[in-house]
Amino acid sequence: MLTVISPAKSLDFSSEVKTKKHSSPQFITEASALVKNLRQLSPDQLSSLMSISDKLAQENFQRFNEWKAPFSLENSRQAIFAFKGDVYLGLKAEQFSTADLNFAQKHLRILSGLYGVLKPLDLMQAYRLEMGRQLSIKKSKNLYEFWGSKITLSLKADLKELPKKSQYLINLASNEYFSSIHSEKVEAKIITPQFKDWSNGKYRIVSFFAKKARGEMAAYIIKNKISSPKELIEFDINGYRFCNEESTDKTLVFKRKNT
Repeated sequence: MLTVISPAKSLDFSSEVKTKKHSSPQFITEASALVKNLRQLSPDQLSSLMSISDKLAQENFQRFNEWKAPFSLENSRQAIFAFKGDVYLGLKAEQFSTADLNFAQKHLRILSGLYGVLKPLDLMQAYRLEMGRQLSIKKSKNLYEFWGSKITLSLKADLKELPKKSQYLINLASNEYFSSIHSEKVEAKIITPQFKDWSNGKYRIVSFFAKKARGEMAAYIIKNKISSPKELIEFDINGYRFCNEESTDKTLVFKRKNT
C-alpha cells in the first residue's frame, strides 16, 4: 500500500533529528522554477496570494529569497521531521524506529504545493505554498495545472514497485491536496478513511480531530507494516472504532463517541 498525507503550515527546523539518513526530492527542478516565480512577488503580494498576515508574508518572502539548491543536512531537513501541523501531531515521526522510517520511505508520500510529492526522508527547505493557491506560472494559472500529471505519474510508479496484491492508494490527505492527483490514472484502488466524532448530538467530521486521526492512522500503518486495506478496520487508536454500516469498498468510516 502507498499512503498519501498533506503537508503542514507549521514547521520545525530546530529540534533534534536522530537520523542523518536522507534523500533528494524528485521534483527539485520544478520547485526551483516555482521559487524563482515567487521571488518576484513583494511581501504585500505574498500576503494577498496566501491570505496571510504581513508578518507571515515577510517571513515567507525571506524564506523564498534564502531558498537554494543543492540541499544538505546543513541547510535543509527531512520532510517528515520538518512538518508540525495537526496530522503530524498524530504521526509522531520522532518516535519512529529505524525500521519504521525505512518502511515509511517506501510506503508514505507527502503531497506539497512547492515540492509536488515528497518521500519522508527527502530534504526540504522551509516554505509556505498551499496547493489551492492561484499562483500563475508560465502557461499554468494555478498549481494544479502546473503539476499536471507529474504527481500522479510519480505515485503510479511507486505503486508499481509494490507487490500486485498490495497496490492500493490510501488517501489520508485533505481534499485540497488529493485533488492534485488524477485518480483515474493511478491504476490502483483508492481507499479513503474517514473519521467522525460525536459532536452536538450527531457524528460529524471535526477538522482538528480528523487531521490528527489521519496522522495516527498513517503511523498505525507504518508501525504495523500493513500491506492490505483489510487490516485497517482494526484501527482503534484513541477510541475510534470501525463502522461497517457506513463504510463502503472505497470509504472506511471510523467513529468515536468521546473525545
